[in-house]
Amino acid sequence: MSNWKEKAVDLAKEGISWRKIARELNISKSTCSDYLRKVFKGTFVEHDLEVKGPKILFIDIETRPILAHVWRLFDQNVGLNQIQEDWCILSYCAKWKGSDDVIYEDLQDAPDFEDDAKLLGNLWKLLNEADIVVGQNSKRFDVKKINARLVLNGYPKPSTFRQIDTLNIAKAQFGFTSNKLQYMTDQLCTKYKKLEHGKFAGHLLWSGCMKNDPEAWAEMKLYNINDVLSLEELYDILSSWDNTLPNFDVYVDEILDMSVWEEDGFHYSNVGKYKRYRNKITGVQRRSRVNLLPKEKRDSLLSNITG
Repeated sequence: MSNWKEKAVDLAKEGISWRKIARELNISKSTCSDYLRKVFKGTFVEHDLEVKGPKILFIDIETRPILAHVWRLFDQNVGLNQIQEDWCILSYCAKWKGSDDVIYEDLQDAPDFEDDAKLLGNLWKLLNEADIVVGQNSKRFDVKKINARLVLNGYPKPSTFRQIDTLNIAKAQFGFTSNKLQYMTDQLCTKYKKLEHGKFAGHLLWSGCMKNDPEAWAEMKLYNINDVLSLEELYDILSSWDNTLPNFDVYVDEILDMSVWEEDGFHYSNVGKYKRYRNKITGVQRRSRVNLLPKEKRDSLLSNITG
């Protein structure tokens, strides 16, 4: 393998897009893509959305707070008739896995901050195109909030997609001091980390945006975009630890190229023994579907009584 080919494979394993690899190595994109396509044929390694496999969308939204009349600072129950202005989506950032492009939109200069209609059309298109949506606490917050705004504005349900939530992976697999994006990216990520607020601390950033302060909007954009970039890096680190994630190989029509998988012992269920494999690139573990136990052995096995 020539020197550029070795470097190209190493960079691809790090998740660098094939377009960026070609630029960095000063070779044509077609030459780079043709070679890497042969190396990674049949895998779910993605590059500029050219590879066959699931369309994975990373997403993060920021919402406008509810404005309401209250009498105290602590332990308030706010009635519907106390709400003066309801929440909406203030901004969002999204990124396709394998693409260098970052998608960002906000309500800066919008005449009415309760009208997020200009964002919803593009958000619907993104969700409708995605096979898998990844976020931090996105199952409980981002996706449900987007759905609420979509249905309130008369949109149909986007095409079905599966969800991966890095917060849920952290809770299920690890015992971190904190499962917040700021803590995990600070401890685990090397390229992108969730940003702390700059000039506009905490709620000041949101109130500054609602006052149409250009500096507040600039900080919101930086904050929102960095959330998605650090989210993607965190996902790449955590995903191989969760065996409940979707099997991306089913999104590839061709027969799986086993050259990127190495045998890694056996997996045992209550009634079977299977070859276990580990992906050389991602570290993801899978098992064969073929039960290695002979029929006589399977027939003699007793099952647990569960109820």
